[in-house]
Amino acid sequence: MALQSMTGFARREGTSGRWRWAWELRSVNGKGLDVRLRLPPGLERMENDVRRIAGEHFSRGNMQVSLSVSAGENRFETVLNQEALAAVLALRDQLGGIIDPVPLQLDTLLSIKGIIEFRETEDSEEAIAARDAEITAGLSAALSDLRSMREVEGKALSRILLDHVSTIEGLTLAIERDPSRSPREIAARLSAQVAMLMDGAGKFDEDRLYAEAALLATKADLREEVDRLNAHVAAARELLAKGGPVGRKLDFLAQEFNRESNTICSKSNASAVTAAGIELKVVIDQFREQVQNLE
Repeated sequence: MALQSMTGFARREGTSGRWRWAWELRSVNGKGLDVRLRLPPGLERMENDVRRIAGEHFSRGNMQVSLSVSAGENRFETVLNQEALAAVLALRDQLGGIIDPVPLQLDTLLSIKGIIEFRETEDSEEAIAARDAEITAGLSAALSDLRSMREVEGKALSRILLDHVSTIEGLTLAIERDPSRSPREIAARLSAQVAMLMDGAGKFDEDRLYAEAALLATKADLREEVDRLNAHVAAARELLAKGGPVGRKLDFLAQEFNRESNTICSKSNASAVTAAGIELKVVIDQFREQVQNLE
């Protein structure tokens, strides 16, 4: 599966009969999938379908989905109020002996409020169903366009993240190969520290001295941290190659990267290792910042 960013934009529009519709989709970073809809009056019934279809395409991202629908032409029909017309005719008959009866003219009927009304012609149920089906198909097409845009950006992010992983691997290797980590160097530093303590004090508990020296040697050993960093590097590359919605897993790995770099900096007793550990923390922060954009 392709790696996806969570940011993108798409627009699809079309016509169905006399109706014109347009979908507009915007997506940004989010912890989960949050779809916010803006539907025209009368089409609120589509909300559940929109959310379902969006969930079939994406698993994360804050999405704004808006639909606009307008009639390309207005069609009207006349409605004759039979009861009102009958009442007018009855009144004319009642007044026949008082006023001169004359045939009712159309313009006269039109001037009487409530006799003839004009209203917009309603579409048939079949036409409405066809329109809604085409609008739904347009939504699926717009979501596919949005997915394509997110995948293009995801591909670019993948290259950036792989570069960061390679930098982390290189710094880990530099820490592992630093001369200060060799047993001989560690032993020499411990001997110098012990000699300094012996020269400046009258008497030491020899057993306690050896125990402290062993503790210092253990703290100076970065083997476990280096091994875990290498394992995290391999896991990050595997996830980036796998693709799909791996953003949360990569974010967890970024936290683990950071944990190991903190330990290295706290245990380091050499300036070169400390410098590499600090640079490692900078790269890991950059890595995690970019991971926040991934689905």
